[in-house]
Amino acid sequence: MNEVELGETSGARRVRRHDPERRTRILDAALDVLVAEGAAGITHRKVAARADVPLGSVTYHFSSLAELQAQAFDWYVEQRTAEFESLFTEVEAREDLIEVLVELVQGGPSRRRSAVLGFELHLAALRDPALRALTQKWTRDSRAVLSRFTGPEIAGRLDALLEGLIMHALLATEPEPREATHAAIAQALPPLTGRDT
Repeated sequence: MNEVELGETSGARRVRRHDPERRTRILDAALDVLVAEGAAGITHRKVAARADVPLGSVTYHFSSLAELQAQAFDWYVEQRTAEFESLFTEVEAREDLIEVLVELVQGGPSRRRSAVLGFELHLAALRDPALRALTQKWTRDSRAVLSRFTGPEIAGRLDALLEGLIMHALLATEPEPREATHAAIAQALPPLTGRDT
């Protein structure tokens, strides 16, 4: 089905070719804007420019800025949840798990981008109950992955520790030594039930 949009200057209707990836590109662009400018800085126009689509295309897919932001955060959590789970597929021993968790805290630019989005989501969720439900589901899913190695109680404490370590890493003017991050996680992590230590 072709997408019909209003021309921005002439008001004339024009038909754009079928573009099944456009909605996803808009969501990805919205995430880029959220990283660069935060939830307070997102606008339809900035997202359209980042996605390289007409402004009318953004409002065609998302009726309000609140809907665009909520759908972008939902898209981020969906991707992040799948990525998080995949990190643990080869964990067999306690040291494997520690190394994966250290990398979560100390990772490079892609990890930093993800962390910024996570904290932007949590900040927005303080004021939006619908987003709070999304953050709670995300937390449950993350802890469920961790609990496969640690049990639910330790998974909850470890998840909170990781969030704190990631926030400190984002805000630090000097990078935390990898050894210090390793020590903090190792201290919080007992032997893994039913696995090698």
